[in-house]
Amino acid sequence: MTVSTEDIVRHAARLLMAGTRLDLGRMATELGISRTTFFRRVGNRDDLMGAALRLLSDRTWQRALDGWRAEHGDAVRTPTGRLRCLWVMEEYRREVAASGGMRKLIEAESNVALRVLTDPRGAVQPGLVDAHVELFRADAEAAGLTPLVGLADLAFAVVRLGESFLYSDVLAARSVDLTVATTLVDTLVRGALEPAAAR
Repeated sequence: MTVSTEDIVRHAARLLMAGTRLDLGRMATELGISRTTFFRRVGNRDDLMGAALRLLSDRTWQRALDGWRAEHGDAVRTPTGRLRCLWVMEEYRREVAASGGMRKLIEAESNVALRVLTDPRGAVQPGLVDAHVELFRADAEAAGLTPLVGLADLAFAVVRLGESFLYSDVLAARSVDLTVATTLVDTLVRGALEPAAAR
């Protein structure tokens, strides 16, 4: 059986979720391919970690979207008026923060993990920014909102703010406080998307 790049990335994602360090030589052996083939398919360790974390991030984001649909269908707001994007972002942050595998990775390899997670030219952050842009655009169109800033700028600011709270224990020696993160992100997004309501 041929082992594809996708197979390797999925295997790496499973290892990360289990809190297991990525050992590329061992992974090549487990998958039954040579180290040369392994590296040709996925690049170096940072490249593989980035691809695996991107896969996990995409899955987490999709679960948050699916959770919204299960609870609110095609609505763009909760019954209390909260925008869908705010709910989805909060669910995403909550799941990332609760992931034992992510916490183990950040504790064991904080420098590498944060570099891979927050690199604006890497695999993870740009994908998350794009997902935010898509959701902001859908919400703005569905709710008839006119954003005060470009959606790419808003998405970048929100993702960076979320990172600063999700990884605050490593970045700033502060405890992770998702309640404060939600308050700040909601205030920022509502100010940019719902300026009349925010005043």
